Amino acid sequence: MDTLFDPDGPERPEDLHEWTARGFEVGEARRWIGAGFALDDAERWRGSGVYRPGPALDWRTAGLTPYTVRPLLRAGMAPRDAVRWHELGYTRAEAAERHLAGERPEPRGVLRRLRRRRPPAPEGAGAEAMGVLLAAGVAAAAARPFADTGWAGAEAVPWARAGIDPARALILRELGFAAAEARSLGADAVEVLRTWWDAGVPRGEVAAWAVAGFSPAEAVRLRARGVDPERARVLRALGGAG
Repeated sequence: MDTLFDPDGPERPEDLHEWTARGFEVGEARRWIGAGFALDDAERWRGSGVYRPGPALDWRTAGLTPYTVRPLLRAGMAPRDAVRWHELGYTRAEAAERHLAGERPEPRGVLRRLRRRRPPAPEGAGAEAMGVLLAAGVAAAAARPFADTGWAGAEAVPWARAGIDPARALILRELGFAAAEARSLGADAVEVLRTWWDAGVPRGEVAAWAVAGFSPAEAVRLRARGVDPERARVLRALGGAG
């Protein structure tokens, strides 16, 4: 019988005749098998409205299952939409409702979320941060917003010296930028966040791609080929990244 998986692998797949007996075309079955799906799992995805293994893998990577994906599909969402809404702190139900209403994920939600992540500053921390910033040569007018928003003095120094608003600095730091890198961007932090997320680049990779000199579109194209930011940078230096 025709079997596509490695027989020495951890789990023997169903034979093709079992797939075709349950309504799969041979080519379709091969694609699901090649993507690593068992027959029952493939049936569940098809039953939920996901008819190809590629999108099923994307939804699974985004944390969805055949049992939870249907409301998002009805709202017209793609896996990267689900990831963006989730990273901004929305439940799946909220995300589906807002997406269906035509709303876009609001980057300002990141600020609220990041502030919630930061532990409450101990009493007197603002004055201490202000002292550290002033001692580092930061002007009082630039130091005060960082002290007032709960930044520790030492971590705030490079951002204050770079002249970046503390709220924007929170976003850029979350994207992985250092203060010097963020200053060289010459772009608004919210727009950076929106542009890269709209392109579908994961948050943790944004800084690496941007600092290496790639646009969001270039990053997406290279990621689809399995190229990471460091390899892309090397290939570009060698004239082979395009």
